[in-house]
Amino acid sequence: MPPLPRPRRIVGVSLKMYFDLQSTLSYVRGVYQLDGQAWNARVDLFVIPDFVTLMESARILESSSVMLGAQDTHWEDSGAHTGEVSPKVLQQAGANIVEIGHAERRAVFGETDDWVARKAGAVARNGMIPLVCIGEKKHSNIASAAVGMAVEECRPQVTSVLSAVPDDVEVILAYEPVWAIGAAEPANPDHVVNVTKELRKMAGSRKGVTRIVYGGSAGPGTFAKIAEGVDGLFLGRFAHDINNLKQVIEEIGAA
Repeated sequence: MPPLPRPRRIVGVSLKMYFDLQSTLSYVRGVYQLDGQAWNARVDLFVIPDFVTLMESARILESSSVMLGAQDTHWEDSGAHTGEVSPKVLQQAGANIVEIGHAERRAVFGETDDWVARKAGAVARNGMIPLVCIGEKKHSNIASAAVGMAVEECRPQVTSVLSAVPDDVEVILAYEPVWAIGAAEPANPDHVVNVTKELRKMAGSRKGVTRIVYGGSAGPGTFAKIAEGVDGLFLGRFAHDINNLKQVIEEIGAA
């Protein structure tokens, strides 16, 4: 049986909590200006601002093909959940993608695989795409051991989410080794390819599209080295400069 065709490439960036309100909207306008360029035929683009600017960001991006993301959600559509954000409201506000399970959320706020899975189910239930961050905390200097450790640590993160969402909905898995986030260099390309190939096997029987992106100090030249295993990149602070974001998108579109 021939291998299944790979999904469309995709690039995205999260602004986390780095920008103020006006800087965020200025950045989103910059992303809007990237729409309609030659690489659009091959690459999807998404941007994830903060909650406060979500509706205005949706207005800015309304006539574009850029997908809008949110940085988190609750797993219930409504209720007595002070300070939380409803997935139903995120969808109504214009979000297409919801990022969940980031290493910061897991480490600082104690989010568990069960919580992340419930959030993924809520995102899918409301017609949006779960963008699920997964990755291992520990790393071995022995390459073969590092891959095995990573796969086994990521396995419950992946399987719990896939069991919580309908089989036919799109899911994006963002492979972000925790030890590589904020590092001077991305993870070793061979490591990323070998781990993401195993992640793809975990989702291999799904009817819905499963795209895998890499995050963790990604930048220019990263995608070409790991394209065998991933469908795109999930960028951080490097891409907070629009020109850097454009450079990476052009590279992926041309690869």
